[in-house]
Amino acid sequence: MDIQRYNEYGPWLKQQLGMKVQKISLNAGFSCPNRDGKVGFGGCTYCNNQTFNPEYCDTSKSITQQLIEGKQFFARKYPDMKYLAYFQAYTNTYADIDTIKEKYEEALSVPDIVGIVIGTRPDCMPGELLDYLSELNKRTFLIIEYGVESVYDTTLLRINRGHSHAQTIDAITRTAARGIRIGIHIILGLPGESHEMLLKEADIISSLPVTLLKLHQLQLIKGTAMAEEYFADSSDFNLFTADSYIDLVIDFIERLRPDIILERFVSQSPSSLLAIPGWGLKNYEFVDKVRKRMNERNAYQGRHWK
Repeated sequence: MDIQRYNEYGPWLKQQLGMKVQKISLNAGFSCPNRDGKVGFGGCTYCNNQTFNPEYCDTSKSITQQLIEGKQFFARKYPDMKYLAYFQAYTNTYADIDTIKEKYEEALSVPDIVGIVIGTRPDCMPGELLDYLSELNKRTFLIIEYGVESVYDTTLLRINRGHSHAQTIDAITRTAARGIRIGIHIILGLPGESHEMLLKEADIISSLPVTLLKLHQLQLIKGTAMAEEYFADSSDFNLFTADSYIDLVIDFIERLRPDIILERFVSQSPSSLLAIPGWGLKNYEFVDKVRKRMNERNAYQGRHWK
């Protein structure tokens, strides 16, 4: 009999909503404060939003049209599926509040949309917007996903993130105080971060009121500043093999607070965009390898949580 060795996202989400749901990614036309000059230019040094936008994500299309096309894409296989509108591309709380509200409410007006997931940055959550999101959370399913990426200010500065770890703590704390579910993203393998620093991140994340966690391995994308940095001097980088990353993920999970939901372990950028070839593993294949390795190690989430 299989032992549940970590808190899986799929069963948790079904339990929350009482049904099976699928996220539909959206590009709502937002920008980022480290792209337009408010806190910087050029964006994060690793970033190319083409790496995770499906074909139906196009700012020439309305929110409604993107959702309709996304539903058509998934309905071929799952005709009775319900959906979450996933505001994914760039910073989806970075605009005036009336524009933001209009986009969210449009998404929720589309049939079969049963909630929204909002991807944003810790420095883009003003109190007025949080007031609205607190009200929204009472009438629909809501997750706020903060791109944290690293808990180390030296790394955040190096990757041109444009915010500090103190701002991350502030945003997460204020959002949790409203009873809103919080997801965060962390990239494992950013330049200059040692193995012990990566594991320490699990301790720091566990001390915050986080609901969900996405782990991503560092991928170098063609044309990005980070890819140029790597090819100029790779001494500060650790691009893992699949096996070494699996062991790192398990070490990380064992130091993680037991109730945190793990949504994913890897990111999957199109191979045509990768500056360094990927592992050739689909997400489910990687998850199977993690589970098998956890069984071999008798590992489980929170085993070394303090």
